Amino acid sequence: MSTYSLSDGLASGAPRTSRAPWLATWIRESGVGVLASIAWIAFGFSCLWWQDLGDWSRTHSLGIAAFIIAAIALLGTVGADYLGSAGRGLRQRAPWLVALGAFLTLWEVATAKFAWLPLPFFPPPQSIIEVYTDDLPKLLDSVFASVKLQLGGCLIGATVGFVSGVSIGWSRAVGYWAHPVLRFIGPLPATAWLPIAFFTFPSSWSASTFLIALATGFPVTVLTWSGVASVSNAYYDVARTLGAKPSFLVLKVAIPAALPHVFVGLFMGLGASFAVLVVAEMIGVKAGLGWYLQWAQGWAAYANMYAALIVMSLLCSGAITLLFAIRDRLLVWQKGTVKW
Repeated sequence: MSTYSLSDGLASGAPRTSRAPWLATWIRESGVGVLASIAWIAFGFSCLWWQDLGDWSRTHSLGIAAFIIAAIALLGTVGADYLGSAGRGLRQRAPWLVALGAFLTLWEVATAKFAWLPLPFFPPPQSIIEVYTDDLPKLLDSVFASVKLQLGGCLIGATVGFVSGVSIGWSRAVGYWAHPVLRFIGPLPATAWLPIAFFTFPSSWSASTFLIALATGFPVTVLTWSGVASVSNAYYDVARTLGAKPSFLVLKVAIPAALPHVFVGLFMGLGASFAVLVVAEMIGVKAGLGWYLQWAQGWAAYANMYAALIVMSLLCSGAITLLFAIRDRLLVWQKGTVKW
């Protein structure tokens, strides 16, 4: 087997592009990682080079953390071939590391160093870090209360919506009575029911759970109904030929075929329920991220408000990721056909 070296290419007078193809590939794949390292080094210097205009205790720690991330980005992307899947994942996300490092540098300079953005409405990154270190117990209590409220409302709404959707899609009699009700109630936003909910239910917690369930249940009902109604009659004919009973047709034919539509409805309902969660917690309950946002706004603690928004975004993103993982597990027989 013949081998090729860089010196052989130079001696033979080969074109520049063919002398060392591995070098061009390495530069193309690792160059973004080098840029990411530079961006995070710039962020670290922006934290430590100039004096803060305010009294923030986490500036030095944030600068050191930026240098550590810069080293990880550089070593991880340059040595990605030796790190397996972790290295490949880090190299794939290197452009985002560049953008995030540049954004944080501009944010730090525009707030903590030169106050181009007015304080306290635009706090610097280190003030948000202080929230996560100094106010962590209260923030965790709010996260736990929101997750508990969100989980209960979503489970109730998804269950009722799924059963209702299957019933409407399967039975014409149920569809006759339920369809007008859905057309009347469904288009109304769940937050429009706030006065009725808080008057009808015995506690703000149960009223908030109802509103979240309502926001989740409507899209699940409509999409499940659409999925069941869209199942080809040929599937039912084949099952009946083999002696299938109506219960088998529903459980083994209609529902599996409608699952892609069901997950679309769950995705839509999850996003709507988060919006209702914040509104409900701001008005009624005495704990949760929505309550925390209102408390922070009342005390002009904008760093706490931004910290809560970041946590809320991470929770929503994590819930959607979990939903996608469950979808991929249940719809493995449709792998490659479902693209959302």
